[in-house]
Amino acid sequence: MGHIRGKPVEPGLGSPLDAAISQRDRGTLAMVRQALARGDTLLAYQPVMRADGAGIAFYEGLIRLLDETGRVIPARDFIHVIEDQDLGRQIDCASLRLGLAALHVAPTLRLSINMSARSIGYPGWMNMLHRAIRLQPELMSRLILEITETSAMQMPEIVLAFMETLQDKGVTFALDDFGAGQTAFRHLRHFCFDVLKIDGQFSRDVDTDPDNQVLCAALISLGRHFDMIVVAEGVETAEEAAWLAGAGVNCLQGHHFAVPTITPPWTNDAPRGNQPMTRS
Repeated sequence: MGHIRGKPVEPGLGSPLDAAISQRDRGTLAMVRQALARGDTLLAYQPVMRADGAGIAFYEGLIRLLDETGRVIPARDFIHVIEDQDLGRQIDCASLRLGLAALHVAPTLRLSINMSARSIGYPGWMNMLHRAIRLQPELMSRLILEITETSAMQMPEIVLAFMETLQDKGVTFALDDFGAGQTAFRHLRHFCFDVLKIDGQFSRDVDTDPDNQVLCAALISLGRHFDMIVVAEGVETAEEAAWLAGAGVNCLQGHHFAVPTITPPWTNDAPRGNQPMTRS
């Protein structure tokens, strides 16, 4: 609690803390707006590894911005400020544009791109996707659209209708950060998600944490019941990876395998390629 001339002021009611947060957010909005105007957007790529050791299943393309000094800004530093605004939709457009370009350049690449459910109603994003479907339909079977659990549950009917329209186009859908949101399981069985990505908090110390072991086992079982490919995110150690593979995940992602890199890794890693994902 702050004070103004000796009187207590609650945070959020004109306090110095509230003012500082507002100023920081305004600075973030300005940085994002300027980066988009300059076209200073790029993807950082992180591999998603097959748990059976057969190589890379696909890559995830994570949006990055360059500030005016050329410093790379990860999404975690700005996405919470812009995700509910028009700038959030512009970021989704940049992600999709960059992802489609990468798929065009690398004919064996399979790539996931993050999107918000809000972009389903955004003309710029939808027009870009439909144009790609019309002009480059061969890319669709290698495109994975990732929607976070929280985003999907905000408008489940709209997400479901969107997914159904793309089912015959070959696009794969992934439910991201599963377990971190407020999933209504009655919706889960109706969705067309092909991939279930378990939130990284459950991978943390899973080889020694009994609570995370129980939770991971339940989430893995749920994904497999609905015939989804199960990916464990946030894998940091060999011990975590071994436990998760033994528990039945199909794929693993995290810094144990590779950190995201803005240099397209498949240009130097061609022999490994992308291996087909299997539910096994």
